[in-house]
Amino acid sequence: MAKIIDGYIKLQIPAGQANPAPPVGPALGQRGLNIMEFCKSFNEKTKKEKPGMIIPCVVTVFSDKTFQIKTKKSPASFFLKEIANLTKSSRNPGKEIICEIPKSKIAEIAEKKMDDLNAHSIEQASKIIEGTARSMGFKVVESGDIKVDENLKKQLLIKPTPTEEPEEKELVKGSGDEAQSEKGVDSEKEVDNEKK
Repeated sequence: MAKIIDGYIKLQIPAGQANPAPPVGPALGQRGLNIMEFCKSFNEKTKKEKPGMIIPCVVTVFSDKTFQIKTKKSPASFFLKEIANLTKSSRNPGKEIICEIPKSKIAEIAEKKMDDLNAHSIEQASKIIEGTARSMGFKVVESGDIKVDENLKKQLLIKPTPTEEPEEKELVKGSGDEAQSEKGVDSEKEVDNEKK
C-alpha cells in the first residue's frame, strides 16, 4: 500500500552540514519528524559534494511521520560566483558590471542545472542562466574569457557605509520643568476623578 503524502518541505542546506539548529530543526519539528535521522540521511547523501556548497532539497513528509529526501543541484547564482571566483554579486546590477562571462561558460552551468530547470534544451536552459547572471551584475558576451572588475570585487569585501545620518538620540528624561508640569497634569486628573 502506497504511503499517504502529508506535505512537502523545501530547504537549502550546506552540503554535509545539516544540524538541528534553525532552519532545519524548527521546519522538521513542526511536522513531527525525527530531526537527527534527517540530518544523518542528508549528510550521507551530500558527503561527496564540495563542503559548504548550498544544496536545495525537497522533503516529502508522509502521514506516518516518515520522510523522503530529494536533493537538487546548487542554485545557479552559486555556480556563477564560483566560476568567476567571487564571494558576492554586484550591489547595483544593471548599473555596475562586475564580471563578463562568455556564453560557453553559461552553457556549462546550464548542463549541470538541466535536471532542475523547466527547459527542454540546453539553449533554453542557457537563457534562464543568462537571466540570473544579468540580475547579479554579470554581462553575457558571445566569446572570450571571464573578466572580473577587480575594483568592484574589492569594494564588495568592504561593508557599505550607511547613506542616512544616524538620528539624534532622543532625550530619555525630560527637563525638570517638563517633569513638574506632567506631575501637575496627573494631580489635576486625580482631583477630577475624586469629584466624580
